[in-house]
Amino acid sequence: MSFDLVLFGGTGDLCWRKLMPALFQAFKHGTLPAGARIIGVGRDDLSDERYREQIGARFDQVELNKRPCGDEFERFARLLEFVSMDLSKPEHYAYLGNKLAQRQADTVVMYLATAPTLFTTIVEQLAAAGLNTARTRVVLEKPLGHDLASNRAINHSVSQVFSEKQVFRIDHYLGKPAVQNLFALRFGNALFEPLWRREHIANIQITIAEQLGVEKRGAFYETTGALRDMVQNHALQLLCAIGMEPPINSHADAIRDEKLKVLRSLKPWSSETLAQDVIRGQYAAGVMAGLPVPAYRDEVGVNPLSQTETFVALRTEISNWRWAGVPFYIRTGKRLAGRDARIVVNFRPTPHAIFNSQIGMANRLVINLQPKDGLELHLLAQAQDNRQNSHNLTPVQLDLDFDKRFGAERVGAYERLLLDVMDGRLNLFVRSDEQEEAWRWVEPILTHWHNDSQGPRLYAAGSWGPSATSAMIARDGFCWAEES
Repeated sequence: MSFDLVLFGGTGDLCWRKLMPALFQAFKHGTLPAGARIIGVGRDDLSDERYREQIGARFDQVELNKRPCGDEFERFARLLEFVSMDLSKPEHYAYLGNKLAQRQADTVVMYLATAPTLFTTIVEQLAAAGLNTARTRVVLEKPLGHDLASNRAINHSVSQVFSEKQVFRIDHYLGKPAVQNLFALRFGNALFEPLWRREHIANIQITIAEQLGVEKRGAFYETTGALRDMVQNHALQLLCAIGMEPPINSHADAIRDEKLKVLRSLKPWSSETLAQDVIRGQYAAGVMAGLPVPAYRDEVGVNPLSQTETFVALRTEISNWRWAGVPFYIRTGKRLAGRDARIVVNFRPTPHAIFNSQIGMANRLVINLQPKDGLELHLLAQAQDNRQNSHNLTPVQLDLDFDKRFGAERVGAYERLLLDVMDGRLNLFVRSDEQEEAWRWVEPILTHWHNDSQGPRLYAAGSWGPSATSAMIARDGFCWAEES
């Protein structure tokens, strides 16, 4: 199958940091179509050879086990070409069209790894140049818009040019092996589903923690913040995967219909819950790995008086029969104590205790997303001591490490999603109505913060965020997993 992948933003951060390494891994694994061609698009005036050299130099910064060996990159680089374009000029799209017409590939993917403000311009120009044919697919990177209105405007523009089945709105968290195994865990086994409801689950915690600061992306982050960057997309998609009803089959729309129901069932915000159940923070100076690190306001490209949040914690509920009354806690931030993405499902204690040692939230399922990838089931077992008739219990743990079980060379998130785009599989991509519903739920938070003069709470770099985060969950009688 001949295949053309056009990377708008082909010289950008996302391209060399995520997309090119993922494409190289697909090439290395033999899953990239044999007739593939990868065309980088950017404003720079680069020859194909110079572009290949730039991409090759960037591989020194990827994970060691994902770097090319021997002549691997040379063979991969033969697939790479470059087109210099001003995205506002129709004649440049005509040139791109002529290049694509030289071989009439079976499938053409337009990957928009650019600022979302350019999405409308690009798709309209593609249509004007006749590049929105039935064999074309378009990939839209997040964030898709800045608020509900801008998201709707982008989706409307795209829908005028491409049908919904041609549009792949990417959220790389859905490509993570642990998230895919979450669907298998719930809907491929009979063990957990009878317990997956309010009668047996006390609370669910979703944490996406980063140790890094904003690095060189301060100017971008100033206009985005943690709520738009992480909660509106990644965290809510994880919540949907946990909270959705079993779909009628594994088809894309059956899955996305159930995720949409979850988003529509999220408890609406009130002035009281916005004040009590949503916490925004911003990292101050602190110490990471024994070294001092600057405050967010001292980072390059950041306003010294910035009110942008680098941390969000919130409490919500899914208002339906399965989940009514079960709190869902979401927490994400930069410059936190660890790099840790996980979902913790805390089960209720036994209704009647016959043993002496009931240790906190002893029964829990932990779905690890990063840096470890796997499942942990925490239980209580009989303690082994010399006393007769001992009724003391001790915590034990069943641990499934996906890397050890399935091999460390498993398909990464972006590789998985890129292969799905090539094959036309939409299961792990977000539909427009899902995205709009997520923005509709998030928008009252943005409005509340806009009208709130208090600003974000400061937290020391290297901590787990503002102390109010622990107080929020403690009001329900619970604590975060690392505090138990």
